[in-house]
Amino acid sequence: MLDDKDINKLKSILLTKEDAKNFITKEDAKGFATKKDLEKMAADNLKIFATKKDLNDMTARNLKVFATKKDVEEIKSDIGDLREMVQGLLVSTDAIAKSIGELKMEYAAISTQLTRHERWIKQIAEKVGLNLAME
Repeated sequence: MLDDKDINKLKSILLTKEDAKNFITKEDAKGFATKKDLEKMAADNLKIFATKKDLNDMTARNLKVFATKKDVEEIKSDIGDLREMVQGLLVSTDAIAKSIGELKMEYAAISTQLTRHERWIKQIAEKVGLNLAME
C-alpha cells in the first residue's frame, strides 16, 4: 500500500493539477503564429531586405559617387604639388615687390637730383644772362 512518503515522492516526479495550470491550452495556442504565418512573414521580409544583387548595384553606384582611397591619395598628391607651386609664386612675387620698392626709391632719388640740376641750370642761366626757351 502507498503511504504519504510515496505519494509525496510521486508528486515530485509526476505532473500535478497545479503544475498543469502553467501550461498552454488549445485556446491560448490559437493566438500564436502558425508555420504558414511564419513562412509568409519570412517571404515578406525578404522583399524588404536588399538582395546580393541590390547590394552589388549599390556598391557600384557608390564607387561612382564617392572617392576611393586611390582618389584621395591622388588629390593629396595634387594638393602637395599645388602647395609647392603657390609657395614658388609667393617667393617670386615677394622678389618682384622688393625690386619695385627699390626702383621707387631710385626713381625718387633720380627725380630729386633732376629737380636740383634743373634749378642749378636756371640759376646759372640767370647769372650769365642767358634766356632758356622751351621748344
